[in-house]
Amino acid sequence: MKLIKDIFKKRPKDSKKGDFGKLLVVGGSKMYTGAPALCALASLNCGCDLTVVAAPKRAADVVASFSPCLITVPLDGDLLNCEHVDALGRLSLRSSAVVIGPGLTTEGVVLRACDDFMKRLKLPCVIDADAICAFGKYKWRGDTNRFIVTAHSHEFRELTGVDITKETDKVKEVEKASRQFGAVILLKGYRDIISDGKRTILNKTGNAYMTKGGTGDVLAGVCGALLARGVSAFDAAVAGAYICGAAGDAAAAAHGESLFATDVIDEISSIINEKL
Repeated sequence: MKLIKDIFKKRPKDSKKGDFGKLLVVGGSKMYTGAPALCALASLNCGCDLTVVAAPKRAADVVASFSPCLITVPLDGDLLNCEHVDALGRLSLRSSAVVIGPGLTTEGVVLRACDDFMKRLKLPCVIDADAICAFGKYKWRGDTNRFIVTAHSHEFRELTGVDITKETDKVKEVEKASRQFGAVILLKGYRDIISDGKRTILNKTGNAYMTKGGTGDVLAGVCGALLARGVSAFDAAVAGAYICGAAGDAAAAAHGESLFATDVIDEISSIINEKL
């Protein structure tokens, strides 16, 4: 895939930390602690220089235990709330892109906090999982140059009110949603559909074993890493879908029914490097 070669060019000898991305992952809750960790680990495997996870304290502590390479910022309480938004804003000033959503839940004022943060954000951003509900609930327009929404069919319905599983022309609905919300839509499925409202690509990598929980968090991390290194939202979504799906294909070939999301993360490096 030529796009992969264009993105992952040989690094200059004088490269320094941060030149290839600083990603902020906002996610996690008292129940869902693994999702932001999977997202962050995937971003590092996709070449991001630094990944910081901001999460409620219990989730942040669990994420920190996954790897010494992960930086965590614990937020007071069990859930994201509006009092955290200022701190997230300060963290974003030291980042080049953001992923928001993995493991957040929709309890309490989580959606309001997501909305407040995303409206202030000036960086490229992947809107994933429960944050998609906030994007749909508060009905604001993003920017297709900066925002990627990574949605499965249920999340797409939460965003648009459209049951995509009953639509005969799924491409048309994805293109319509992209124009409506001002974001690149990456609809996950048997054939991923990626559109910025003008251009549309169907991704053919991926397989049925990737229904395993956590693979969507991996995709969000890959897309976030690409945004963080300066790739456009549309190209990041297209390349991210391809890389994650191809890594999933390699993991499925090795593990079949026993595939874990971490197996997909482990295959990311081989997918990228074989294309260089």
